[in-house]
Amino acid sequence: MIQHLTEIVEEARKKGKKRLAVAYGQDSHTLAAVYEAYKEGLVEPTLFGDRATIEQVCKENDLDLAAFNIVDEKSDTKCVQLAVAAVVSGQADVLMKGLVSTDKYMRGILNKEAGLFPPKGVLSHVSIIEMPCYHKLLTISDVAVIPLPDFKQKMKQIGYLAQTAGLLGIKTPKIACIAPSEQLLPNVISSTEGALLAKMADRGQLGDVIVDGPLSLDVALYKEVAEHKKVKGSSVAGDPDCLLFPNLESANVFFKSSTHLCGGELAAMVMGTKVPCVLTSRGDSSKTKLYSIALACLAAK
Repeated sequence: MIQHLTEIVEEARKKGKKRLAVAYGQDSHTLAAVYEAYKEGLVEPTLFGDRATIEQVCKENDLDLAAFNIVDEKSDTKCVQLAVAAVVSGQADVLMKGLVSTDKYMRGILNKEAGLFPPKGVLSHVSIIEMPCYHKLLTISDVAVIPLPDFKQKMKQIGYLAQTAGLLGIKTPKIACIAPSEQLLPNVISSTEGALLAKMADRGQLGDVIVDGPLSLDVALYKEVAEHKKVKGSSVAGDPDCLLFPNLESANVFFKSSTHLCGGELAAMVMGTKVPCVLTSRGDSSKTKLYSIALACLAAK
């Protein structure tokens, strides 16, 4: 079982190089990460962006321009369209967001005519976080795509969490449905839906997973808190592999607190598309982007 993000890089390398299409890839963080992924033997990168800017950034950061195939295009929106077309046509295996804003990137992915997002599909964001204060990698959803997932979307998110945990070598992941309290609160949607999802999992309706909910965040992460609050019969409390958050706000706050306040590092990708899509913040570090590229390459067929 993979215990550290660096091991994702190692496992992805074993699969051989993947062809990476980078939409508007012309900022220093993105180029440094893609160059590092190239040197690690993970990718053969194609950058869709302004050639003059790319050349200048490479020169300033001592990056070998020869590592990149460049498609010269100044428009960020057009770069997204071209990169999406490359993965849909089979010319690339993984899509990655560069300097372009998330909304433009997502519009390119969701464009029905582009063919990357299947009809009636569910698009969701999955992150893997490594924190000094937690004893293993933690996979969470959804910090960036679905503002307020409905019940069917939560079912799909559990599937994506399980798939991602499977990449880490976890056959039967333990998934905690996060709510304000570990007590079942009939008037709180996250509470009642967490309980329903847990019961569905008990009956095998959600695949090879162990789901418990509702669980407050402290009960989910700390066994001693669960014991103090007399939470009995939970094989998830204190040892989850995955956290399913009730909405984007709560997931995003946890995500950013883990990295900025707790010294965590992460890898992330969008699931539900025909190929894995790397979606990181423009402010994320080169290391985060490298780990995210590695994760997408590991998930790619």
